[in-house]
Amino acid sequence: MSELAQRLGECAAGDTSALRRLLDSEGPRLLGIARRMLRRQDLAEDAVQECILTIWRKARQYDPARGSAQGWVTTILRNQCLTMLRKESWEIATDADSLDRRQDETIVMDAYNRLDINSDLRRCLDRLDAPKRVAILQAYVLGYTHGEISGRLQAPLGSVKSWVRRGLSSLRECLS
Repeated sequence: MSELAQRLGECAAGDTSALRRLLDSEGPRLLGIARRMLRRQDLAEDAVQECILTIWRKARQYDPARGSAQGWVTTILRNQCLTMLRKESWEIATDADSLDRRQDETIVMDAYNRLDINSDLRRCLDRLDAPKRVAILQAYVLGYTHGEISGRLQAPLGSVKSWVRRGLSSLRECLS
C-alpha cells in the first residue's frame, strides 16, 4: 500500500494529522496541476483547498482495488478545477489568446516528451494521428473540455468529440 493510500485510510478514520501530512506531501504537486489548469495562483490555491476538504469528507470512498491513491486525489483536483473554470467568466484579449495557444502547445509537448520513449503509452500515442493525439493530451494534461479544445484547435466541436472518443478507444485497444 502506498504512503498516500495509507494517509487516505487514516483520514477516513478521522485522523486530522494524516490530513496535514497528506497536504504537506501532495500539496505542492496539486498546486502545480491546479496552476497549469487555472492559470491563476489565487484560483489554484482555492482549488487545492477545496480538493483537500473533499478528500477529508470522502476519504472513506477511496478503494485501492479500483485505482491508485494518487490518481484518485488528482481526479478530485481536476474535477474541482474544471468546475471552477465553468463557473468563471473570463474575457481574454486576442493577443493573450494566441499566447495561451503557444503555451498550451509547449506544456502538452513537454508532457508528451517526458514519457519514456519505450513506454506503452508513448508507443500507443504515437500510433494516433496528430489531431487525436493533441486533443487527448489537451484534455488530460491541461484539463480542457471539448469546447475549449475546439476553440484552441479551431476545429468543429463534433470533430473534437470524435477525435477524443476514437482516440481513447484506440488507446484502450492498444494498451490492452
